[in-house]
Amino acid sequence: MRSIKNETNLQDKKILLRLDLNVPIVNGKISDTTRIDKILPTLKFLNKQKAKIIILSHVGRPRGKALKELSLKPICENLEEQLGLNVKLITQNINEIKNKNFFDNFDEKILMLENIRFYAEEETNDNKFAEHLASFGDIYVNDAFSCSHRSHASIVEISKFLPSFSGLQIDLEIDALTKITSEITKPISCIIGGSKISTKIDIIKNLLPKLDNIIIVGAMANNFIEYFGHNIGKSVKEKNCNKIIEEIISLSKKEKCEISYPEDVLVSKDLNGSFKKRKLNEVLNDEMILDIGPKTIDKITNIINSSKTILWNGPAGYFENPNFANGSIEIAKIIIKNNKLNKIFSVVGGGDTVSLLKSIKAVDDFNFVSTAGGAFLEYLEGKKLPGITALNQ
Repeated sequence: MRSIKNETNLQDKKILLRLDLNVPIVNGKISDTTRIDKILPTLKFLNKQKAKIIILSHVGRPRGKALKELSLKPICENLEEQLGLNVKLITQNINEIKNKNFFDNFDEKILMLENIRFYAEEETNDNKFAEHLASFGDIYVNDAFSCSHRSHASIVEISKFLPSFSGLQIDLEIDALTKITSEITKPISCIIGGSKISTKIDIIKNLLPKLDNIIIVGAMANNFIEYFGHNIGKSVKEKNCNKIIEEIISLSKKEKCEISYPEDVLVSKDLNGSFKKRKLNEVLNDEMILDIGPKTIDKITNIINSSKTILWNGPAGYFENPNFANGSIEIAKIIIKNNKLNKIFSVVGGGDTVSLLKSIKAVDDFNFVSTAGGAFLEYLEGKKLPGITALNQ
């Protein structure tokens, strides 16, 4: 890919900049600005180069309809506040804008087209719609890694009509994931959670040959605990997973990768309750496993301390209840400790894990924290992302 950071002749160029500003908005207020915060360096770089920026982005899933509650107006206001620059929201119907000279009518250096998903042609990757979008600018920049697994007009098709570049955030994302998947410093350990093994099996199969340790936590660990003959009470589990577990175990032995799952747990009779510590053979029928126990934390700590690279996707327990957040917080603490000593390279991804880190104000204490969600997971599965492929072509 060609990166926009290597371009110096951008003065007065109209840059069509695709961003993922899909942040949670409740009653017109943004409740989490992480995705906005991460793209500020790209906006500052382009503004310093005296380029005219035209932002393409979306919020929610309006499915081709203009919905007032999914307007990008709150995001414009947040960008203005953070950048100290005027940001103009263009509410005119995109299809009625006939040429890029339209954008010379505004004094603002940053313009934003209204929610690109208000147009059905966006999600169908419509060629004519993409060509029309491209007619507004001189250069296209994709800085929306988290959307790059989507074959949408402003992600894929538009790159056929303009010189196309990656943005600063995409560069950081791919550099971090490349270090995890290709340029590995061993030993490498992966902590993986979530509720369903079936949604993570392709990641596990793709990464296992490269890993030294894989640590299974969260609700998916319940399947492993039960598979090895222990009662899990009324804990969340995925049905019909024994064949998947057997496949993981077989592959791990072949690739000489050590698999770890909880050795002790914290349980409760309901999600809002207090905890009791249990050995695996002590879980009662009316209890549910909601976090890892101290013995498991010690084991994970030892693995992290002996690792050079860490990938973490998925919390260790039901962290929404503080009584069951301790396992995840302790994992975060030991990674942060090793990071500060420059002993490891750490990459974290997944919405729940990022939410946990934000809650303890630890997002900046890791080498890279990805907000990409689906694109992050598909990259780890070894899939080609259409938006990245388009930039390479």
